[in-house]
Amino acid sequence: MKEVRILRQVNVIVSGRVQGVGFRVFTQQLAVENEIVGWVRNLDDGSVEIEAQGHDMMMEKFLKQLNKGPSFFAKVKNMEVTEKEVTHSFQKFDIK
Repeated sequence: MKEVRILRQVNVIVSGRVQGVGFRVFTQQLAVENEIVGWVRNLDDGSVEIEAQGHDMMMEKFLKQLNKGPSFFAKVKNMEVTEKEVTHSFQKFDIK
């Protein structure tokens, strides 16, 4: 039986100690490793926003790793994941 690959798009707001600790670069590396496309950017309130698109199994892995954070210095306190309708296909994963 062939594996069904469902394309997902999510918006993620990550809060905690996530700016100035390499979180955006970490997110981009995770995205590339997990075949996720989209973007990541810092928000004015100190949180980080991610728009990510990828196949279901890879997205789950990406979100779990994201929740751990990149290093001792980063601390993810909360991750708000919102499922979105897949509207268009991103070409790569960008840091904004």
